[in-house]
Amino acid sequence: MNTVPDLQLPSLPEVTLRALEACHRDDNYRAISEIVASDTALVVRILALANSALYGPTPGIRSIDQALMRLGTRRFKTLILTVALRQVLFDLGGGAWQQLRDFWRHALTTALTARALATLTRYPEADEAFMLGMLHNIGELIAIKTPDMEARQEFMNRQSEIAAELVTSWGLGSMAADAMRYQQALPSELRDAGHLVKVISLSTRLALSDSAGIAAAGTMFGLSEDLVREVNRRINLDVSQMAESMGIPLINSYSAEPASKKLRQTVLRQAIAQQALGFADLAGTSGAILAETVSSLTLITGLPALCFGLDDDSLVLLSGTAGDNPRLVINAQAGGSALSEAFASRTQVSLSGRTPNVLDNQLLSLLRTPSLTAVPVITGNRCPGVFVLGTDGKTPDTSAELVNLFVQKLSATLQDKSASLEISTEEADLNRQIALEKLHRQVHEISNPLTIIRQYIHQLKSRLSDQEMQGELDVVRDEIDRAGNLLLQLTHTTTRDIGDGAADLNAEISSLARVLEDSLFSDGNLHLNVLLCNTQTLVNAGPPAIRQILINLVRNAAESMCETGGTVTIKTSAPVWQGHSNWVEMVVTDTGAGIPESLRKALFTPGKTTKGEGHSGLGLSIVKQLVDDMEGIIACHTGQEGTTFRLLLPATSHEDTKTD
Repeated sequence: MNTVPDLQLPSLPEVTLRALEACHRDDNYRAISEIVASDTALVVRILALANSALYGPTPGIRSIDQALMRLGTRRFKTLILTVALRQVLFDLGGGAWQQLRDFWRHALTTALTARALATLTRYPEADEAFMLGMLHNIGELIAIKTPDMEARQEFMNRQSEIAAELVTSWGLGSMAADAMRYQQALPSELRDAGHLVKVISLSTRLALSDSAGIAAAGTMFGLSEDLVREVNRRINLDVSQMAESMGIPLINSYSAEPASKKLRQTVLRQAIAQQALGFADLAGTSGAILAETVSSLTLITGLPALCFGLDDDSLVLLSGTAGDNPRLVINAQAGGSALSEAFASRTQVSLSGRTPNVLDNQLLSLLRTPSLTAVPVITGNRCPGVFVLGTDGKTPDTSAELVNLFVQKLSATLQDKSASLEISTEEADLNRQIALEKLHRQVHEISNPLTIIRQYIHQLKSRLSDQEMQGELDVVRDEIDRAGNLLLQLTHTTTRDIGDGAADLNAEISSLARVLEDSLFSDGNLHLNVLLCNTQTLVNAGPPAIRQILINLVRNAAESMCETGGTVTIKTSAPVWQGHSNWVEMVVTDTGAGIPESLRKALFTPGKTTKGEGHSGLGLSIVKQLVDDMEGIIACHTGQEGTTFRLLLPATSHEDTKTD
């Protein structure tokens, strides 16, 4: 005989109902866990799923808290709903329900006693002891739902083995299996048994509150009679309080019909809400999903509805089921109406008992109803939209509950889509970063030979007296520099452009600094120093232009010191107020010998390159043109202690870059 034919076991309807209600209220996981842990059937379902191969190769989940961590809150709550759906199908006789109530009390008493004993005797896993206490007599629970009398007796006779087989199948280890297998052994046989075996065996005896159990506590652990009786008293009180909180009578005869009826109604409403949500197209943006689902909301409530979605700081009418929908945009922060108050407070707001303002009257006209209720859709810390339902001011509780269930499930769906999008974005960013790192390494490897070639050309020029040959070497060097510039452009690592014509100057400098160091400052006698301000440095210029300016200025500075060595410093400041305008300042300074006087007058005009001897040439004319195009200012100060280029770039802000 398969001792555990399936794990669809009956629970008291009161327990399942409380678990469902706690999930619906979105109680914290500890509150839900406490309810679930009080019922053997629910414990079995949760632990069986958590220990299944579906969630990885590592079984051994020994408590409801551990199971919740592994399954996740959403999956945990879905399982509770699934169990509730199965629960309404159980059709036990009156006597069986009474037997199930007695089973619930004994299992919970045993589990609480096992936890208390584990704590008193310093067993390190008190939660494991509790869980095994809940499962020790699972054979009886299987027997309760088994109609065949012979099979039922078989389950009752083999309770210990059934429990041992179950925990073994979950990978909980031999000690847990032994605790189940030897739970009925005599106290005299357990004196030198494993700690967990003794805890479970003693807890099953103490749960019966008989003198044999109290005596066994002394035999196994040396616990005094007074202490054991106090433990029993407190645990019986805890069980009574738990039963009272769930509406389970422990003294009088038990009828499951009232709670079963309420459970059926609750499960039906949950199923209706879930099914209605499935009718809508849940693809696309949050706004598109909200617009789609308004029809489903009307379908299950019979109430006309409007759907407003958040767009920047406005609530926009997206769709409705009451006829034509005009273009209606309102300020989301404005007060007074039920709609704006529901959005601001994140709570449901009814017009009943309130004096309607102008917007309320407009919505009533669209809905053609005497009253309305505004229901916000909440996803995390956001409210992407609000439903407005037309009512007669006397909406039945059943309709109100359906609305709440529907909106709750819709909120969860939107939050899941948002989380999936964030994960996809994170993965894309990670892949991009990996690609950029690879590109950095490749550029570095290419830049090294280019730098060596450039240095050999400089040395070769100094040895040649043929002016024509020197000119040809200048052409070669210019082409090498152009190739180096293209490599630097490839390694642009700014995470995003602020706008079509805007860039974050500090971000551009940071992204280029490492590549510049690899390509231009690889020699030990050259150093790059970057000093960035802590304030916002958004400039009204495109990122490509900023990068081109930086590359040319820093390359010229580095090459002016290639023989003597020195330091190039890039420094930013913001905000800088000059000439009635707001600027971001960038200063590029080197410690070279300065620009020859003969070149200073035509510093920013194209001319013969003199790289290695000064800061003249085509690169500076490009820099000047780019700065002029962005309506910036560039100035140069040079002398024997070095050269400084000061640039003032027109400042902008995030607000300036937003599109309407």
